[in-house]
Amino acid sequence: MRTNSNSQQNPPDSGWKQENSTASLSEAHSTIPVHDHRPPWRKFLAYVGPGALVAVGYMDPGNWATNLAGGSKFAFALLSVILISNLMAILLQTLSVRLGIATGRDLAQACRDHYSKPVSIFLWILAEIAIAATDLAELIGAAVALNLLFGLPLMWGLILTAFDVLLLLALQNRGFRWLEAFVITLMVTIFLCFGIEMLLAKPEWSAVLKGYVPSAQILTNPEMLYIAIGILGATVMPHNLYLHSSLVQTRAFKRTESGKKEAIKFATLDTVISLMLALLVNSAMLILAASVFYRSGRTNIVEITQVYELLSPMLGTAVASTLFGVALLACGQNATITGTLSGQIVMEGFLNFRIKPWIRRLITRLIAVTPAVIVTYLYGAKGVTDLLVLSQVILSLQLSFAVFPLLIFTSDRRKMGIFVSPTWLKVLGWTAGVIIAALNIYLLLVTFGVVKSGG
Repeated sequence: MRTNSNSQQNPPDSGWKQENSTASLSEAHSTIPVHDHRPPWRKFLAYVGPGALVAVGYMDPGNWATNLAGGSKFAFALLSVILISNLMAILLQTLSVRLGIATGRDLAQACRDHYSKPVSIFLWILAEIAIAATDLAELIGAAVALNLLFGLPLMWGLILTAFDVLLLLALQNRGFRWLEAFVITLMVTIFLCFGIEMLLAKPEWSAVLKGYVPSAQILTNPEMLYIAIGILGATVMPHNLYLHSSLVQTRAFKRTESGKKEAIKFATLDTVISLMLALLVNSAMLILAASVFYRSGRTNIVEITQVYELLSPMLGTAVASTLFGVALLACGQNATITGTLSGQIVMEGFLNFRIKPWIRRLITRLIAVTPAVIVTYLYGAKGVTDLLVLSQVILSLQLSFAVFPLLIFTSDRRKMGIFVSPTWLKVLGWTAGVIIAALNIYLLLVTFGVVKSGG
């Protein structure tokens, strides 16, 4: 097992309980060279990849449903909310990058080193539940896509998707760069699918641009506010914070002050570019719904299957629905890969315990596929939709338990040294964390009927 080259750089007063002797994601740790003597643009390319693996978490089926509903009900007005939520995501993911590179710890390891064992176990259990919920959402999304594209029954789609463990293992065995390349290829596929959809939908671009400007109507219209909170409240996927702080350590940058500074710079740039691509995809979903459904008076679109069935007849070409289904399948498959890696990182980080990746993958997949299969058998497609909503509620419950430890660690000079977050970044980070927590609490209260929404 590889040892972390940072372990000897943590003095007794570093703020950590113990030296970090175990490398995060050890089989891939420091395996990707960064070519110190190459031009900056070539060096940057060596850091491209982790951002893409994180960005796929912002295009999951839960996001699809909210974006499509927002566009069909309120045209382009909620584009500003998508933009703000994306900026929050960039902010928190760059803090995750900073933690991983500066301390040599992923977020799970940092929690284990900072908190007592009972607290660490509690946080681990919450993280595992969130990862299972995430995997459930992606599993359902991929199964729905197979059903729409090929008519495969949901039950068989769920079972077939459960075996994507074989694809993941094949990619991992070829090297981590292969895994990143596969994810980036799927991301480009999603981007191209929605790009073509935009050409077919012919949106009014002047109205689209106005949609990115926040409107007071979002706060005064209760139904619009509820959907806006749905978009903002699920801004950051909890597993992405654990994942990103580990993935940035796969690069073989020099574990010196200057080496870390450069790594943070390039990894942050990778994060910003990748999440801006996610912003374009999420925007495209809403723009598509607004241009096709809102414009024609179909403002009651609430399910992904409705969009698939209506796109082709309303746009006058069969390719419209096909492209939508392909993009959904690519999103579902992409996110299951990152969910698996997150599960491995969380288990190793919190428990300092390793098991074979295929066993870890099998456990995660069984936890997700079992309730999906049972619900599909008993209640059909409607039950699957309700299960998807439940998975988003679970993620909302867990989110702050990942965000606030990240903010605490990156704001602590003893732990971060010269890489501690500057004051402006602390203010923005804590503001975003409090807003996300408040919105998720509101969503949970609405979900359980404690508070009535305008929806």
